Amino acid sequence: MDWREENGVRWLQADLPGARAAFTTRLGGVSEGAYSSLNLGVKTEDERERVQENRKRVAAGLGIDPADVLMGHQVHGTELRWHDEPQSPRVYADAKVSPEQVDAHATGSAGLVPLVLVADCLPVALWGPGGVAMAHCGWRPLAGGIVNRTAAAVGATAAAIGPGIGACCYEVGDEVLETFSALPRVANGRMLDLTAVARRLLARAGVEEVESADVCVSCEAELFYSHRRDGARAGRQAGLAWLTGAGGSG
Repeated sequence: MDWREENGVRWLQADLPGARAAFTTRLGGVSEGAYSSLNLGVKTEDERERVQENRKRVAAGLGIDPADVLMGHQVHGTELRWHDEPQSPRVYADAKVSPEQVDAHATGSAGLVPLVLVADCLPVALWGPGGVAMAHCGWRPLAGGIVNRTAAAVGATAAAIGPGIGACCYEVGDEVLETFSALPRVANGRMLDLTAVARRLLARAGVEEVESADVCVSCEAELFYSHRRDGARAGRQAGLAWLTGAGGSG
């Protein structure tokens, strides 16, 4: 992955064979205080107008239309929504709470941009001959099968795992460790490695080409929001993905 920046908006970018993924940071926005500065989450105590402006800035930096961004009301579930057309209402562009409880989005339509919001969980982009997808991968969605479901939706052969909380900072209880006990080398004592979990599950789903940011959002306070670190006043960054055509050079 490579660091990119446009008008102060900074993100990590990954090129998949026929798609591009972008993982935003907290830099380049207009939010203040605990939400400084590129908070993209409307379900926070941040001002909606600031969130809306931040979302516009991200879209402008990435060269996408805000009306083409696809997102849902995330509930740490495994529901996936397939999209052939832009959303109505315009959840992203108008900074509204989505009426749909969805944690993964997929499309085969050029121009549409699946998005998930995160503040510790992993944003995972997947590409295959069927299209492009983005999944919100905390431990519950991972345990519930969101990787396999999303990979199957697009016939995924490649994926990019964005920044999330690292094994250095993610202490979990016995019930979580037990959930992933069948996966090798994903925990050290009570410290769970979500990226390792995602990699193992992607491999099981037949996704052979995988790259990851390997950045801990809890450690990098100047770059990322983290709910584990900051509590209820944590902002939200995003993972976005869109089709580019063969070679991902669009």
